[in-house]
Amino acid sequence: MPNRRHVHTRSIKVDAYARDDGLWDLQAVLVDTKARDFVLATGLRGAGEPIHDMSLTVTIDTQFNVMAAEVDSRSVPYPGHCGAIAPDYAKLVGLNLLQNFRKLALERLGGIRGCTHLTELAAVLPTAAVQAFAGEVFKSHETPGHVDQVKPAQLDRCHALRTDGPAVAEFYPRWYRQ
Repeated sequence: MPNRRHVHTRSIKVDAYARDDGLWDLQAVLVDTKARDFVLATGLRGAGEPIHDMSLTVTIDTQFNVMAAEVDSRSVPYPGHCGAIAPDYAKLVGLNLLQNFRKLALERLGGIRGCTHLTELAAVLPTAAVQAFAGEVFKSHETPGHVDQVKPAQLDRCHALRTDGPAVAEFYPRWYRQ
């Protein structure tokens, strides 16, 4: 392997919170840092100091419907300008994370209609919600001796869990289709 030099880190983290009122908050955070001092049009950012540190929090119900959306831009390259788009992320309200969410979010907030970084964060929310709900809102697997009447949400959402595949035949035989 050739020698290489670290220049940039982008971190994306999503935390899910079950609320007392039965709703859920998904807080997605994006942080960009440089390994060296970096000159922006707005001034110098020191090595390790965030260029971007922003979050998108959506509140959803257990059917994956977006009930609220909030943005917090703690560090941006153009202070006073980047954050002006924050109220527009309310356009996510009414969408369902499992029903064309990425496409509809991009239509509403892609390009100059939104912030590239916040809209990228929106794209990770559907799978993060499914992971958060597993074992909390719905069972993540069938238990021996019990046949579920409702198809598990994760089936037919990825290659490994396609209903005509060997993993479903082994772990979800009730839902296996040849």
